[in-house]
Amino acid sequence: MVRHKIVVINPEGLHLRPAGVFAQEMDKFKCDVFIYFKGAKVNGKSLLSILTACIKCGSEIDIECNGVDELDAINKAVELIESGFEGA
Repeated sequence: MVRHKIVVINPEGLHLRPAGVFAQEMDKFKCDVFIYFKGAKVNGKSLLSILTACIKCGSEIDIECNGVDELDAINKAVELIESGFEGA
């Protein structure tokens, strides 16, 4: 299991488009992906789960990946969040 704390920099937070990109990219990995935000554990592969978390710009989240390709998944998740979903 790997975990990474990060701040969401996308000006609109994880709204529909970036949440969709995040879920779609994480679904490519075999490992489990979770986002922890304000005490909630959210499935990082589920667009609906991410949207219901209401993650805004400036929010600090923890991303957790657990499974065979967890390092690749956490690296991709961090890359997406740090880029602010540019080009997505």
